Amino acid sequence: MDALGRLFDVVVGSAPADSVAAAITGNRVHLQNAGGVTILVLTDGGSTDILDVDVQQATAATGGSIIDLDVVTKYYLKEATTFAGSETWSKVTQAAASEITNAGSASKQTLVVIEVDAAQLSDGYEWISLNVPDQGSNGTKYTAVLYLLRDLHVQRAPQNLRNPQA
Repeated sequence: MDALGRLFDVVVGSAPADSVAAAITGNRVHLQNAGGVTILVLTDGGSTDILDVDVQQATAATGGSIIDLDVVTKYYLKEATTFAGSETWSKVTQAAASEITNAGSASKQTLVVIEVDAAQLSDGYEWISLNVPDQGSNGTKYTAVLYLLRDLHVQRAPQNLRNPQA
C-alpha cells in the first residue's frame, strides 16, 4: 500500500496567492481521522515583507465557531534567496500562540512547517485552518499552504480517502 492513504493525506490549505495584495483565508480541514496535521507554508522571495501566519480551530467545516489555536511553541524553517534543495532546517521556539510573526528574512524564499496534534484542539473543535494576514505593501509574495494529515486512523487507497472537510 502507498504511503498516501496509509501514513498521510495531502490537503490544499490555500493555492498560491499574493499575500501582500490581500490576506489569505485557509481552507479548513477535519482532524477526526488523523492524529494530527503537519502544515507547510511556502513563499517566494518577491517582497521585503516577512511572513506572518495564524493557526485557527473551528467547530464546523464552514460557519460554526472559529478561534485561535494557541499551541504553537515551535516551528521549523528553511529559507534561501533561491531554494536549491540543499537548505537545512532551523528550529524556532516561541511562547504558546496561534500566530507566528516574522518567520524568516526579508526577500527570501521560505518554507515553514508547523505541527499540530489533534489532541491539542479544544473540546468541540475538530477542524483547523491556517490564515495568512495581509503581509504589507512591498512587492509581491506568493504564498501556498498544504496540510499533511498524519497518523491516519482509517487507512485506505488514496482514491477511497474520505473528504478531508467532512
